[in-house]
Amino acid sequence: MKEKIILNCRQLLEAYKLGKLGYMKMPEDSKPNFSEEEKESRLVYFTLPMSLNYQRDSYKLWEAALKTFNDSETQVVFDIKASANFSEDQLRKYLLHYKVALQPNKHIATWQKIAKTILENWGTVGGLLKAADYDFLKLKDLVQKQFKSGFPYLSGPKIFNYWSFILQEYGGVKLKNAEFIEIAPDTHITKCSVKLGVITQSEAEVFTKEKISEKWRELLEGTGINPIDMHPPLWFWSRNNFQFKLE
Repeated sequence: MKEKIILNCRQLLEAYKLGKLGYMKMPEDSKPNFSEEEKESRLVYFTLPMSLNYQRDSYKLWEAALKTFNDSETQVVFDIKASANFSEDQLRKYLLHYKVALQPNKHIATWQKIAKTILENWGTVGGLLKAADYDFLKLKDLVQKQFKSGFPYLSGPKIFNYWSFILQEYGGVKLKNAEFIEIAPDTHITKCSVKLGVITQSEAEVFTKEKISEKWRELLEGTGINPIDMHPPLWFWSRNNFQFKLE
């Protein structure tokens, strides 16, 4: 059973690489063309909107983020210092304009709280990563333990692991100990977990996201496949209604 699941995982990884899983544009592909000099802007772009990615359409979120970035008036929200120091009303105006924020109070507070935490402790997102020595495990300790209250939602296990993955894939960051990044079980990953036999349907209904991640880590141990590597192929496989058929 385990061997069959791993074989299926390798098939899905190969299909992903070959573009055979159907529509394969990631939500985060809605991004500016950052230059090498715009490293901090790129890191902020893939950090602050991520904290608002809860129970909503990820494609619409990142499309809104791109519109906000491309508008010279609203782009300022991607400046950590500016977002930390704006009045609540001013920040609300900018974040609601293209609907990066949908909740006029909670989303504004979340965005500003994270900006303030980063500004007051490390100055920049790059400063945070430097303080963590570009090490996933040290970053995890900072965000999920030492400064957890300063990173609403971003410190949650599902989104923190996914954010770490996106920092590598889109943020131009190479993290040490990246093999410890857990798969981030959203609806699609959970559906695939059941379909592949990693968990049962009844387990899917009661397991925490952390437990599902744990099941994936146990399954893939010793295979050379990192759990987070499975996220994109599984996500697209489910998003495209499992049109790709396993052999």
